[in-house]
Amino acid sequence: MPSLARFDLFCRLAAPPRTSGGVGGGRLFVSFQPERELIVARLLYLETSPRKERSHSIAVAQAFLAAYQGLHPEDEIETWDLWNTRLPEFDGLAINAKYRILHGQSHSAEEAAAWQVVVDVFRRFANADKYLLSLPMWNFGIPYKLKHFIDVIAQPGLTFHFSPETGYQGLVTGRPITVVYARGGAYGSAEAAAIDFQKPYLEHFLRFIGFTDIRPIVVEPMLGAPDAVNTAKAAAIEAAQREAERM
Repeated sequence: MPSLARFDLFCRLAAPPRTSGGVGGGRLFVSFQPERELIVARLLYLETSPRKERSHSIAVAQAFLAAYQGLHPEDEIETWDLWNTRLPEFDGLAINAKYRILHGQSHSAEEAAAWQVVVDVFRRFANADKYLLSLPMWNFGIPYKLKHFIDVIAQPGLTFHFSPETGYQGLVTGRPITVVYARGGAYGSAEAAAIDFQKPYLEHFLRFIGFTDIRPIVVEPMLGAPDAVNTAKAAAIEAAQREAERM
């Protein structure tokens, strides 16, 4: 990232107001000369493995980030480590606040305070132009930290809208997301795919909230023979670097 000291005029974050048709992503406008502005994109990386340097999903994601930053040094990249984030509990007050919205009712003071914490998490998520998400497979599904995050942001008026006339409509639209899936086994066969609740579930959720440009990278099997693991991981890293060029 270029030093802020080199900017000639200003560096400001402008987030357009959200409308019922979608959620406006943030834009960082950086001006180097008085007569022109350079639009800089914001990439949000969601990291969901606690294994860090031993994580295959993180290793592939880091290869993506290195390639992306080399191609787009002016862009802003934020890493959001869900394992070092204290997410709000979606408890009785938050649930009551959600249903007040669904029924067109006003919040109590306590419900409003609980809902504001949910909104704050959502705003951090929505304030991006591009996304990268890496996750391991846990018990055929996703890590519970990621599920907690999904349960917080999957809210009416934030990530989706519902009406009897149109049904459900996702509000996080017009943005690409690259997803790195690491798994111990191989799930390419029809029999194995039937017990894959990681990739199908996550992509269903992403489509539900509005994503249409979903770019998966699968690194598997990570519990195989060393040569097979190394080959699969190298292929996934190459795929990540190619996706960084497309992003």
